[in-house]
Amino acid sequence: MTAQQLKNSILQMAVQGKLVPQDPNDEPASVLLQRIIAEKQELIKAGKIQKDKNASEIFRGASRNLPYAYYEQIGKEIRDISDEIPFDIPDSWEWCRLKNIVNAVSARRVHQSDWKTSGIPFYRAREIAKLAEDGIVENELFISRELFDDYSKSGVPTSGDLMVTAVGTLGKTYIVKDTDEFYYKDASVICLENYGKISPEYLKYLIMSPYMETTIKDNSSGTTVGTITLVRANEYLFPIPPLPEQYRIVAKIEELLPYIEKYDTAETKLSALNTTFPETLKKSILQEAVQGKLVPQDPDDEPASVLLERIRAEKQALIKAGKIKKDKHESVIVTRDKIPYEIIDGKERYIADEVPFELPESWCWCRLGDILLKLTDGTHSTPKYTEKGVPFISVKDVSAGKLDFSNCKHISEKEHTELYERCNPEFGDILLTKVGTTGIPVIVDTDKQFSLFVSVALLKFNQELLYNKYLLYMINSPLVQKQATENTKGVGNKNWVMRDIANTLIAIPPLAEQHRIVAKIEELLPVISTISK
Repeated sequence: MTAQQLKNSILQMAVQGKLVPQDPNDEPASVLLQRIIAEKQELIKAGKIQKDKNASEIFRGASRNLPYAYYEQIGKEIRDISDEIPFDIPDSWEWCRLKNIVNAVSARRVHQSDWKTSGIPFYRAREIAKLAEDGIVENELFISRELFDDYSKSGVPTSGDLMVTAVGTLGKTYIVKDTDEFYYKDASVICLENYGKISPEYLKYLIMSPYMETTIKDNSSGTTVGTITLVRANEYLFPIPPLPEQYRIVAKIEELLPYIEKYDTAETKLSALNTTFPETLKKSILQEAVQGKLVPQDPDDEPASVLLERIRAEKQALIKAGKIKKDKHESVIVTRDKIPYEIIDGKERYIADEVPFELPESWCWCRLGDILLKLTDGTHSTPKYTEKGVPFISVKDVSAGKLDFSNCKHISEKEHTELYERCNPEFGDILLTKVGTTGIPVIVDTDKQFSLFVSVALLKFNQELLYNKYLLYMINSPLVQKQATENTKGVGNKNWVMRDIANTLIAIPPLAEQHRIVAKIEELLPVISTISK
């Protein structure tokens, strides 16, 4: 049960007479209603309110020797309204129409030309809703003192009256305080002038209850924006307890509300935790993986330093054969006395400030570009698209973390052949988003040929020396994602440039450990998915 559901349950119990015990010594609500009727008659005589031609009285049949049912008398006519009564109430309570206990009124029209920047506050539904929520409002509109004094002759809100929003979010209720002085917008706010015989706090909680929320919704008019009209509001059925019980109900609700608020705070925190926990846990697992903490090291594994030497040797052979270009800024990262240094063009520099954590002895730091046989991106020119042909992949086709051909564009076979000479994605390679949503890697899991746009980078490497799934998880880890975020530049269409991609610092374990790490990650990820559900 959520905090709101708990609050609704308490309010519903309150208006059904189930929240506090009844006291047989309380003056019954029927006597209270008779006093209200008498006071209304005095106000009508004094010309302060208008006579209601359809004033009604609701009673139980047993009180007039009629069959058990609820009846309503209007003038001399008596009719059975049992089908309108939504629930039973205690014997000391009574049902009545809103018009029989308060005077529901609207304001006189205030024209936009009468709006001022200072003076008497002029509240619309939005201001009343804000007051109902937290008791304060930063008002934008005012009317002059002269206009307010003139309209006061027809009546203005006074202490104990209830202001109810009649448009927008319906039924938000604010109780007027002694210190309040304001006017309100006709049609968007209704004022319930309280004769002082009903607890305004009880009426407010009654209007907030699920019963009244449903009643207001079912009786609101308007096609797209619901409204409360005076005619319909006057016919609302209100359950009225004895006055002392009204006070006990209010006291009990206000005793419970702070606990509900605490529960709501705890629930919100728990909900946020439940929402973020699976992703946080996944990031934590990937971070542990690239720090060498997810699986144990095996002293029999060939160390990463030897692996990197083999990769460098292969690259040199390919450069000599003219199959790949020489990297002008090839680097080697070495560690002495646990302090990392980077050697570029024979020059050594201290990089401890770049290295975020220590690695196991069998691991090595290196730059992403130094383990790749090829790092390039797709064509920088927009090709001529065709209805059918070879798939043409851009960032939108990989941003969900998988290679998706379902909505991709197509180009001609001829243009693809030209583009494929420079950028040739093949099975097992990694694609990496570099424009817009940057840093999302996907493994090419198809033998189908396709071409790339500039928004996607292509990472090619020797798949016998490096496990592509390890590289995928490493790029998804906080280690690389932080660098991707920091190095993505631009305001509109953000770009992670190739130079910065190549310069990304990565952690490489022995090949055998790469496989153990991936196996452990893929053992844990389904568990995380179960948690998120």
